[in-house]
Amino acid sequence: MRAHFDQLGYALAPDVLSPAECARLGELVQPVASASGGTRCLLSQPWCAALATRLRAEPALAACLDPDALAVQCTYFEKSAGRNWLVPMHQDLSIPVAARVDAPALRGWSVKEGAVFVQAPPALLRELVAVRVHLDPCSAGDGPLVVVPGSHRAGVIAPADLPAARAVAPAVACIAGVGGALVMRPLLLHASSKALGQSRRRVLHFVFGPRTLPHGLEWNVAVQSD
Repeated sequence: MRAHFDQLGYALAPDVLSPAECARLGELVQPVASASGGTRCLLSQPWCAALATRLRAEPALAACLDPDALAVQCTYFEKSAGRNWLVPMHQDLSIPVAARVDAPALRGWSVKEGAVFVQAPPALLRELVAVRVHLDPCSAGDGPLVVVPGSHRAGVIAPADLPAARAVAPAVACIAGVGGALVMRPLLLHASSKALGQSRRRVLHFVFGPRTLPHGLEWNVAVQSD
C-alpha cells in the first residue's frame, strides 16, 4: 500500500469505521456544521480530536500515515440535493496556523471562520497527508472526489501548467462505502462534480502534518501528546 500511495498520491481503505460509528459521528457533527453544509474547525470538538487519534493508530492507514503525525485540521463536507456544488481541479495549498508570521517564503494569507491560513512552503506541503472518512456511501453519482494519479509529484503547479499536469494520467473517481477512507496527498490534483441524485454525501476531511513548522510558524491546534 505504501508503494501505491507514494506513486499515485492516494489510496483507498475500506471499512475503517463501522456503519454504527458513522451514524453516531453524523449526529455529533450536525450541531456544529454551518447552514452551508460544512465547517473547517472541528478539531476543537473532543469527539473529533479522539477520532483523529484513532485514525493515527488505524492499521489500515499505517502504511500511509506516520503514527507521530499531528492532526492539524478537520473539515466537514455535506453534499446533497439541497447543498450541491462542484469544485474544479486544484491542489490544497493552505494550512491553519496560530498567527501570521512575516517571512519572504510565506504568502497567500487569509482568515476563514476566524482561523488564520497561509499557503505552505512546497517542502512542507509534500509532508502533509489528508484522510477523508466517508459517513455515507459515495458512488459515481454522488459527486465523489476525482483525482489525477501521480500529479502530486509535480509539486506546486502554476495555473498555466494545470492542463499539462492534468494530462499526466486519466482522472479516477474515488468511490467509497460507509466508513471507508480515502488517504491522499494534498498536492494531488483533485476535483468533484455535483451529485446527480437525492443522496447525501458527508465526509470528515482530516489533515495530518509534522509537529514542527518552518519560519516560526505554529499550528492552530494544541499539540497532541499521545
